[in-house]
Amino acid sequence: MDLGIKGKRALVLASSRGLGLGIGVALAREGADVLLCGRSGEQLEANCKAINSEGHGRADWIWADLSDERFVETATTAVKNKFGGLDILVNNTGGPTPGTTEDMTAEKLETYFLSMVARVITLTNALLPDMKAQGWGRILTVASSGVIEPIANLALSNTLRPALAGWSKTLASEVASFGITTNLLLPGSILTARLDDLDGAAAKRTGKSLEEIRADKEARIPVGRYGRVEEFAATAAFLCSQPASYITGSLIRCDGGAARSV
Repeated sequence: MDLGIKGKRALVLASSRGLGLGIGVALAREGADVLLCGRSGEQLEANCKAINSEGHGRADWIWADLSDERFVETATTAVKNKFGGLDILVNNTGGPTPGTTEDMTAEKLETYFLSMVARVITLTNALLPDMKAQGWGRILTVASSGVIEPIANLALSNTLRPALAGWSKTLASEVASFGITTNLLLPGSILTARLDDLDGAAAKRTGKSLEEIRADKEARIPVGRYGRVEEFAATAAFLCSQPASYITGSLIRCDGGAARSV
């Protein structure tokens, strides 16, 4: 299938590794020009070199930290200077530290709200006018399956990410007439360094081995295994495509059927 995004300009947040990088690679392979961003210049440069060597879409990078109060200015300036505008925005952020509700403090809530919610919204608002003017845009926000089924020991994530669901759904209704789609993509257990960290924390908390933790989790996934980054990224690329122009305001799961809700 031709996704119709050759030559489209995409910004992918938190894309030095993991899900963000996977999405950036998938978009570039469809011919999109991709701006990666994150906190590891060395890794981002290596990622761009690998993407550009494939000869499809062009990749560039910027150093940008979502916890930095200048993040939105840094990102919007880079988009203008490097691409002259934007067609696709992939809002991806790192996850907060594991913990229970009793571990949540006002300071932690404020810190993670700024990097996971507030700056995603303000960056989107800053980039929307150009999308409206050109009559085409894709806004895809990566959240977590905890939005629909809270995950044990991830109280901060379970609390903050649902805010993005309400925002994304509201925004979708406001911008649909401009040819802009807005969707939330919910990963389940996808093999990344973040998942390694969470499984390691679960093993330490429960006294089980890492192998036992993973076997228990995979047994509860109907597909019977963890997902691959490439599978998740392919879903993201489709939601950013021209053929997906009638999908907006949706929560899309990529979790192997793990969530038990309808």
